[in-house]
Amino acid sequence: MAFLKHLNMAAGLRDLRGFLAERQRHEWGFAVLAVMITVVLVLGFLDGRGLEAPYKREITYVQDWPLDRSLAQIRAQNEIDARAKAERERALEAARAKRQSEFKKVDDALDRYGF
Repeated sequence: MAFLKHLNMAAGLRDLRGFLAERQRHEWGFAVLAVMITVVLVLGFLDGRGLEAPYKREITYVQDWPLDRSLAQIRAQNEIDARAKAERERALEAARAKRQSEFKKVDDALDRYGF
């Protein structure tokens, strides 16, 4: 604690005032710019700290089957499932083709402008 008895607040403020009085005009501008950038970054981090991803409930439904179902029932359900899966795949392929055609239009437009 012997170090603290040599500290003088008034002398420190006089020293700071003398240092700041010697600064050129462009140094003040850069100092203000540095402080502004620092404040913007700190406020940006403080503003974003409360952002959390909203909770999204995910529900998975499972079919319940009796233990004594026959092989014919299993095959019939598999055919129904296969048709539903094929329909989903066709819809997905159609959506992909549509999206690809949209990107093709953008690419062609960029090619016309030389990009």
